[in-house]
Amino acid sequence: MAAAKLLLIDDDQELSELLSEFLTSEGFSLTCCFDGVSGLEQAKTNDYDLILLDVMMPGLNGFEVLKALGGKHLTPILMLTAKGDDSDRVLGLELGADDYLSKPYNPKELLARIKAILRRVDILTNTSKSQPLDINGIELSPASREVTCLGQQVLLTGTEFEMLHLLMENLDTIVSKEMLSEQVLSRPLMAFDRSIDMHISNIRRKFQQHSPAEKIKTIRGVGYVFMSGAK
Repeated sequence: MAAAKLLLIDDDQELSELLSEFLTSEGFSLTCCFDGVSGLEQAKTNDYDLILLDVMMPGLNGFEVLKALGGKHLTPILMLTAKGDDSDRVLGLELGADDYLSKPYNPKELLARIKAILRRVDILTNTSKSQPLDINGIELSPASREVTCLGQQVLLTGTEFEMLHLLMENLDTIVSKEMLSEQVLSRPLMAFDRSIDMHISNIRRKFQQHSPAEKIKTIRGVGYVFMSGAK
């Protein structure tokens, strides 16, 4: 089995070299880019299983890399943010990051997060033969990973696609934030974690470009419901 290919975009060369040694010893193939410009070019190749993206870099920073990718990527992106900087986390998620990890982090914690994300992607790839869904003006194809709203293509990130798929499979049923976090982000829901809310907000915003009708209902303090649209 081929080693999973990781892309690390971080201007801290010393840290990158240490991570390269550690992750290589764990069986991964790691490519390092020490600035946002070269990192963006590598990210656009879609040749990686996971991207690790630092926020604070001179020149083109992590947010600008995400903006350039335009929230259309299927490759999962794990943002590396300053500890306790909630504004960075929220902005990163709004721009299309899949999840975040605060610096400084324990390499073993990073390894666990990487393995969880790759495990999730592998499960989804192997279950992509499930039937297409066509509900309330939204069509979702697991095989092609394409989504349309009233016939117009909607470009979702990998995590957004997976959350939408889970909601549509549980039509008119509350899907808790805990379930979304565990099944899509592959980690338990953490206190004051806004990741789920931001991903759902992104999906809604993209739908509203084509249809003003509400598709996903918030059940405050509990979770979300994808509505059938039936009267």
